[in-house]
Amino acid sequence: MPAGASPGQAPSYDAPYDAVILAGGRARRLGGADKPGLTVGGRSLVEHVLAAVATARRSIVAGPERPIPGAMFVREDPPGSGPVPALTAGLTQVTAPWLVLLAGDLPFMTKGHVRALLNAAREAAGGVVLLDDGGREQWLAGAWPAAELKGALAAYDGRSLKGLLTPLVRVRLTLPGRPWFDCDTMDDLEEARMNVLNEWTILACEELGIDPARVDRDQILDLTKEVAHGVARPAAPLTAYLLGLAQGAGTAPEDAVAKLTTLAKNWGETASETLTDG
Repeated sequence: MPAGASPGQAPSYDAPYDAVILAGGRARRLGGADKPGLTVGGRSLVEHVLAAVATARRSIVAGPERPIPGAMFVREDPPGSGPVPALTAGLTQVTAPWLVLLAGDLPFMTKGHVRALLNAAREAAGGVVLLDDGGREQWLAGAWPAAELKGALAAYDGRSLKGLLTPLVRVRLTLPGRPWFDCDTMDDLEEARMNVLNEWTILACEELGIDPARVDRDQILDLTKEVAHGVARPAAPLTAYLLGLAQGAGTAPEDAVAKLTTLAKNWGETASETLTDG
């Protein structure tokens, strides 16, 4: 598949494949948080990745067991010992001729991207690794001939995925979107969540017949955050609804936001006076 081609245009991949998802890291840059369990767009990061490999014959997660239907869980020995032991544990359950190897924190990976990786691997009759926007190999985003990978792993005594996989690479693939984007830090996680918010805003505007350019998202978010912190959390969505009603009635959105923001900032004093008057 040519670099830069849309994964949605790739022909369907018919040969069976298994997926191994590495989701057992310690997430030191996230303060030791359960990274694969963190949510983006209402579901965990590992669930996003599992959705991308929904057509796999087996979806094998190397990491702590979670209540996710259809997934098979294995653990590296010892737990937390690194990606090569995790891959070794996952490969014990692989029976398909092709393998997709992914990290457990890729919120932008889609079925189309997985299909493109597999198509490229089939056409090249060998391993494919995904490149990021800087041209760097992402060793936890690729497709590999399972038998070849198992053989290489059996003869490998190193600890680096790069060292293991580099001799197997036939194609270095660039795909549109950001399927390589992983959530290593809280800033990464926030960026992924904001991307979901952007997509939701655009789709919601299309559904309601609103020009997205008329929506000052950051202004609304700042307002609802002020209301949630200064008044009450349930007041935030109600305030957004009231803002929409005000705009529909002809009030300029900037004026309505300014009035509501001032009201929220002064809520403590205002509420005290109201309760006293009552």
